[in-house]
Amino acid sequence: MATTTAIISFCQWPSFLSSCPVPSSSSLRPSATVSRQSPQPQPHLHLSASSSPADKTLSQIKNSGVIACLRANSAELALEAANAAIAGGISVLEIVMSTPGVFEVLQQLVKEHPTIALGVGTVLEVKDAKIALNAGAKFMMSPAIVKDIMDYVQSDEILYIPGTMTPTEILSACKAGAKIVKVYPVSALGGFQYISTLKKSFPHNFMIASQGITVDSIEEYILRGASAVVLSDAIFDKEAIEQYNFEKIHKLAQSAALLGNKAVNKLSINI
Repeated sequence: MATTTAIISFCQWPSFLSSCPVPSSSSLRPSATVSRQSPQPQPHLHLSASSSPADKTLSQIKNSGVIACLRANSAELALEAANAAIAGGISVLEIVMSTPGVFEVLQQLVKEHPTIALGVGTVLEVKDAKIALNAGAKFMMSPAIVKDIMDYVQSDEILYIPGTMTPTEILSACKAGAKIVKVYPVSALGGFQYISTLKKSFPHNFMIASQGITVDSIEEYILRGASAVVLSDAIFDKEAIEQYNFEKIHKLAQSAALLGNKAVNKLSINI
């Protein structure tokens, strides 16, 4: 398969990042290069010209099959890890709220990667939801249904993905306007078998499987009914993060992106 070269640009961030503006491109330090394979063609969901930003993000998530979930203990580390994953082919990436300077990191990534669906995870307060939207987030996730956020996102400017665990919670979220829900913690609930069971009752509802999912189970989850899976340690390996091993993160992301595309393609053929 033909290879291309992706340039990862890294940015030096001061310790007081959370209180200062996003640095300009002139502050970026020398970039590192990594080689990546071109991703497999993805099936496209048809959207009308009048589709909302939330609908477009939903389609991007479903076409990818994989959401990379990043948490890091510094803004600089988050930027470098995110860039490595994107260079590996990740097209949907979530940065967890606990990451220092999360919104500044988000702004920088939006500036560098305008076509990537970038979002914020573990959003629990509507004030953070507003900041995420202003920073350029295309989606946000919560581990539960946060009513204030549900009410705030009714304009469809951003896709909100509430966390659900039971059939009652899924129904409540969808009735409140959720276009898609996150089933969490899926591994503790039965994994892809739980997703398969839920889809029997909710065949027309979109679900994202989240928690404890490995790369080699991506296809099983998607074929059993998940619209996408959230991958955390499976891409942002804890040891690789600790050792600043961005080449390993790049390779894990490349594998996840290719397997996600393969599963989505296979599903579209089966349908």
